[in-house]
Order: sequence, then C-alpha cells, then structure tokens
Amino acid sequence: LLIFVASMLIQGYLSSTYRKWGSIRNPRNMTGAQVARMMLDENGLQNVQIERVPGQLSDHYDPQAKVVRLSESTYDVPSIGAMAVAAHEVGHAIQDKVRMPALVLRGQMAVPLSLGMNLAPLLLMVGLVVKISGLIWVGAILFGLALLFHLVTLPVEFDASRRALVYIRERGLGGGGAEQQGAQKVLTAAALTYVAGFAMALAQFLNVLGMARSSDD
Repeated sequence: LLIFVASMLIQGYLSSTYRKWGSIRNPRNMTGAQVARMMLDENGLQNVQIERVPGQLSDHYDPQAKVVRLSESTYDVPSIGAMAVAAHEVGHAIQDKVRMPALVLRGQMAVPLSLGMNLAPLLLMVGLVVKISGLIWVGAILFGLALLFHLVTLPVEFDASRRALVYIRERGLGGGGAEQQGAQKVLTAAALTYVAGFAMALAQFLNVLGMARSSDD
C-alpha cells in the first residue's frame, strides 16, 4: 500500500513538473521535434524518423521501426520540458546504435514476457482455486521475470537521461541556471516513475511468492 501511494505521488510530481517546464520556452526556441532531429543527425542517425503521436508523455523510441515517436505536447512545443523529453528519446536511439547490452536484453525480453504476464494472473487464480501449487509457482516465476525486466529497464532509462542532459548542456540548448535545472528536474521526475515501477513489481513478486510458499504448506 505504501509503495502504491508513493508511486501515485511520484506520478503526480512528474505531471506537475512537466506542466511547469512544458510551458516555459527553451532559450533556442526549438520544438521537441527540432531538438530530436538535430541530435539524431549529429549522432549519425539520419535514418531514424520522427513521428507525432497522440497524448501527453506518450513519447518513446521504437527500435524495430527505428522511429522516435513524440507526443503532441513534445513534438510541436518549444519548451524546456519538450526539449528534455525529446533528447531522452533520442538517447534511446543512440543506445540502439551502439547496441547497449541492457537495451538489447530488454528488447529480447519484451515480447515473450508480455505474453507470459497475460497468463500469470490466470495461472495464479486457477492454482489457488484447484489448489495446484505447481501453477502458482509458474505464476510466481513469471512475476519474477517481470521484476527482472523492470530491473533491466532502470539503467537503460538512467543512461538515456544522462545522454540527454550532456547533449543539452554541451549544445547550450538549456541556457543556464534555472532552465538547465528545469531540464534536469523533468528527466529526474521521469526516472523516478521507473523506480516506482520497479518497487511495484517487487511488491507484486513478494506477494505472489508468499502465496506459492503457502500453497506448499
């Protein structure tokens, strides 16, 4: 319960932080799409396309299609927040180019784990109802793999934010003082959501693990 409440507070902090810095123009008056294109080109990623997608903070990099997808609040807006988010997503494209091991591992885990997590709750429910401990243990293992996925995600996200901040600072995109700190606050708030996701996955795994051990008793 405490982890759930903390994750909600973190999500609220991210929303308020992005709302503040998403309304403040960056010193170069560049939209998120322009920042992303410049960063991609300077890193030899002219083949990576940029697309606008609906929603807010729905930004992501698709390593299969080689596309940076930016939400409307990032793509068209020349704000500090949009600049930081766009640079972060390009950071993932650079990771893909250099074949960052954690990113590669996360990509390999994504599809099979998604299928497994669709089955996990069903296995748990059936195992508990018909009292088959083997099914419960399979569910527990799947939740454990989900926890591993969240763990692998952390260094991937932290590294993308690091690359973004270095680029913003070196190119002078964030200006100085408060603007530079604003970009860092946006990326820090986003990183905290992944920490909260890992904590939630850990709590779920421990809960299911307790069920599995109880079923053996």
